[in-house]
Amino acid sequence: MITLTDHVAIVTGAAQGLGEATARGLVSAGAAVAVCDRQGERLDRVAAELQGAGGDVLAVTLDVRDPATVESFVTAVGERWGHVDTLVNNAGGGFVASFTEISAKGEAALIAENFTSATAFIRHAVPLMSRGGSIINVTSVEAYRASPGFGIYGAMKAALEHLTKTLALELAPRGIRVNCIAPDAIPTAGEEVLSGNFGGGFYESYVNRLPLGAGEPSAFADVAVFLASPLSRYLTGDSLHVDGGSFAAGGWSKQPDGTYLP
Repeated sequence: MITLTDHVAIVTGAAQGLGEATARGLVSAGAAVAVCDRQGERLDRVAAELQGAGGDVLAVTLDVRDPATVESFVTAVGERWGHVDTLVNNAGGGFVASFTEISAKGEAALIAENFTSATAFIRHAVPLMSRGGSIINVTSVEAYRASPGFGIYGAMKAALEHLTKTLALELAPRGIRVNCIAPDAIPTAGEEVLSGNFGGGFYESYVNRLPLGAGEPSAFADVAVFLASPLSRYLTGDSLHVDGGSFAAGGWSKQPDGTYLP
């Protein structure tokens, strides 16, 4: 078991899905967590359950696209606990649309939610990581491949992957490790909404082609807790693919007998 006593973590987008599972995993390991999301009612429910399980929790409803509220939230974390050990930049999302269908306003929203929100949290959290720490940027397998219907989203996830490598070098002297987790087919409420835009049966067909099938949010959370812990102390500038083998499969197609053909 991983034990994170006297450990403070920030998890963005924690009202459901991967963020919620990560917050639960960190609390189970003994960490205090500061969680935020723009879905206030859901966030309050998650926070109440975490506190009921003995967790030390700060929950704030905010929009990660607003730099001012991000700064005030991280400041509140510092005032409450005095330091930050782990930052999980999980908030993000998108919608299905070809590039020519996305307006300038929609593009700006996608950039803010999937990239500049992460840079804002990093900018304000790093000064509180006086003891060193771990920054975990949640990206996507879409950062590594062409993404029709998710062009701006995929581009921003790729940008975050690149920034992660640079920050790993710049922040190493401070004892801060910076890594990515790139998930794929893990059923969440957000995943269901996106897959529904492709028509019935698409998601099931896609998952059936994965070597390990569909994942679970807790599987993602386990990797995040590992990256927050001393067990990953010599790991930085990397991206861990929690994808059921989709990245490894690449252009290979799973056959009914379980074998793969190009």
